[in-house]
Amino acid sequence: MTASVVLFTSDLRLHDHPPLRAALRAADRVVPLFVRDPAIEAAGFAPPNRLAFLADCLRDLDAGLRRRGGRLVVRSGDPVTAVREVLAETGAREVHLAAGASGYAARRERRLTTAVREAGGRLTAHEAVITALPPGAVTPQGTDHYAVFTPYLRRWNAEPLREPLAAPRAVRVPEALRSEPLPARDGVTGVSPGLAAGGEETGRRLLTRWLRSGLDGYADGHDDLPGDRTSRLSPHLHFGTVSAAEVVHRARAVGSGGAEAFVRQLCWRDFHHQVLAARPDAADADYRPRHDRWRTGAAADRDAEAWRTGRTGYPVIDAAMRQLRHEGWMHNRARLLTASFLTKTLYLDWRIGARHFLDLLVDGDVADNQLNWQWAAGTGTDTRPGRVLNPVRQGRRHDPDGSYVRRWVPELAGLAGPAVHEPWKLSATERARYDYPEPLVDLAAGTERFRRGREAG
Repeated sequence: MTASVVLFTSDLRLHDHPPLRAALRAADRVVPLFVRDPAIEAAGFAPPNRLAFLADCLRDLDAGLRRRGGRLVVRSGDPVTAVREVLAETGAREVHLAAGASGYAARRERRLTTAVREAGGRLTAHEAVITALPPGAVTPQGTDHYAVFTPYLRRWNAEPLREPLAAPRAVRVPEALRSEPLPARDGVTGVSPGLAAGGEETGRRLLTRWLRSGLDGYADGHDDLPGDRTSRLSPHLHFGTVSAAEVVHRARAVGSGGAEAFVRQLCWRDFHHQVLAARPDAADADYRPRHDRWRTGAAADRDAEAWRTGRTGYPVIDAAMRQLRHEGWMHNRARLLTASFLTKTLYLDWRIGARHFLDLLVDGDVADNQLNWQWAAGTGTDTRPGRVLNPVRQGRRHDPDGSYVRRWVPELAGLAGPAVHEPWKLSATERARYDYPEPLVDLAAGTERFRRGREAG
């Protein structure tokens, strides 16, 4: 009997899984291995919402494997140590995993390569498993990555994607191999009450429903805050319960204007991964330093806390921040608004916001989260780094009758229509009826402070 190992990371699925397919071809038995890595938790990248969603994903993955005659093997500790142990226990000589884009993933892959080689085996890191195209698949002449999205999009659209793979019919696992109990969602405390369910079965069902009934209207409706005409697939892409390559293939097969707009967003995800793969320090450092003199001190701390708790006095900002806390998810347009408000109206360091998002977002991804925050702050890949999104104008445009605000800011539910976006314009008598704060900052003054600070830097 021969055995191979497939190490699952951010690819918790059976459909379109090249590492699993390669492992099955390489040996009679396969060890589907997931390692709960304490280093990820210690770094703050395993908050309650993602742990709960992960528990759903692992249970669903195990159920899928059991239907095919196998099971998921779960271990805790350093992934390199866990793989070494499995190699020693099974005599396996091949290890397969999905290549990652972050600095941590690259270091893990290097350590695994050395450890597996020392054990007499071989490690294969498969590209285009977590993303639709590998991070280095397209590059401009003279450099290792695209720093501007539009030319990347043109090249990305012209590049052929690999064909999606069917799920295997059978997975045979070596017997008597030790495994820890699967984690359960109800064992995680501090989970957002409205957190969605995880797992490949849920993700594939959501994808099919979205392609059938949501995709056509995406181009016109993706910024509609109350309508929420988005796919909600981002957590499943982050955990890999759906394949980015398969999603692109299936969306393109629909062939509508909505499909084109949706695929463009998937390209943004690949774009950010290729930036991070080339510049790992962009996870924490400015990709394009602007020498900002971000506000600090007690007043800055109070403003940051008001932003976190949805008490800024700007209804669309507060609605978005409360949605985040309740669902562990936020509409993409709302993410742009809240990030612009923190960095360019309050003039607070983008890392404050990025950390809060990572603490709550179920789809909190280092590449997408950090680089989107830098885009909003003007320190990333945005070609207009000085742009400021006005929350009142944006609220009126993307929540014209105020229903998104009223859903998440119930204190203002009695205000009809677009007036909900400017409650400070009410008379003093009317304002006294609502338990809602005055605006934290004057918008024009906040924008001027941002511009002065950037010029001074």
